[in-house]
Amino acid sequence: MRRNAALAVMVAFAMTASVSGCSSSGGAGDATPAAGSSASQPGAAALGSAGQQPSGAASGSPSVAAPAGCTIFPADNVWHADVSKLPVHRDSAAWVNSIGAAAHAHPDFGAGLIDGAPFGIPVTTVGAGQATVKVTFDYADESDKGPYPIPRNARIEGGPNADGDRHVIVHDTAACKAYELFDAHQNGDGSWKAGSGAVYDLRRNDLRKTGWTSADAAGLSILAGLPRADEATAGRIDHAIRFTAPRTKKAYVWPARHAASSSTDAALPPMGARFRLKASVDISKFPPQARAVAQALKQYGAILADNGSPWFFSGTQDDKWNNEQLNALKGLTGKDFEAVDGSLLMVEANSARCRP
Repeated sequence: MRRNAALAVMVAFAMTASVSGCSSSGGAGDATPAAGSSASQPGAAALGSAGQQPSGAASGSPSVAAPAGCTIFPADNVWHADVSKLPVHRDSAAWVNSIGAAAHAHPDFGAGLIDGAPFGIPVTTVGAGQATVKVTFDYADESDKGPYPIPRNARIEGGPNADGDRHVIVHDTAACKAYELFDAHQNGDGSWKAGSGAVYDLRRNDLRKTGWTSADAAGLSILAGLPRADEATAGRIDHAIRFTAPRTKKAYVWPARHAASSSTDAALPPMGARFRLKASVDISKFPPQARAVAQALKQYGAILADNGSPWFFSGTQDDKWNNEQLNALKGLTGKDFEAVDGSLLMVEANSARCRP
């Protein structure tokens, strides 16, 4: 996705005591490795400052222990909000139809290679001592300045020769931060050039500035919306899932911060729109990993984060995924989903904290 002028359409409705709220079980755990694809991307960024050459402190696996209390955002963050009892949004039918009521869901993640390339979004885990490097950006006015702790062996979405979104996600478990890049390319000296970049303190509920993109079109964290194989194997994913739609409106709603369209068609969903798998959909016969993902879609829903193929749900690339199990999710279609009124969760427009 190319950079688009952001049209801020923040929604702030009154909260009610009868709707679902944030999870009280704590945030998600450490990210597992990944590599792969999404669908399209935002476009903003900032000039990173110079840093040192990377050390060998990176890992492609979640072997670097996170400090106690370091989760992927706090338990009261909107990504962890239970949306199973939220009212259906008044524009739900129109939005579902615009994405594709008959279009099949697609888990855009898994194990191994598809057409010779890994799929999913890669997460590189680093710990204390990882040297930082300079990152320069195509869109320096909306990205977070560096330096970034990106190692030479950081994994790129789709692989080193990919021509797609080329996301690089670094989970720094020592600092409890996520460093996220779009269209990332490594220079010969170990520095990086990217389209845009964002840094998230995973202990806080901060949102990006109004109108700012991130490494994702909606201006949200990518790491927060990725289901991981360890979660699915344990049988519980406690956060919403990132997904894409072919066409979106030139608008965004909380918690998104950025629009990525020139269309004012009211039938199109805005960035940040929240959907859930309908409670009536029977997932009892799904194999374990697919059932865990489907249950998360029922309880925590999915957040529209980018333009791309219909109902493409992001996740990590990890050989611990079972592709045959995940394929059960392809039996779901757009008619199995509904949009919900996520504004009822909002405490304040400039924070990702949601009401209990």
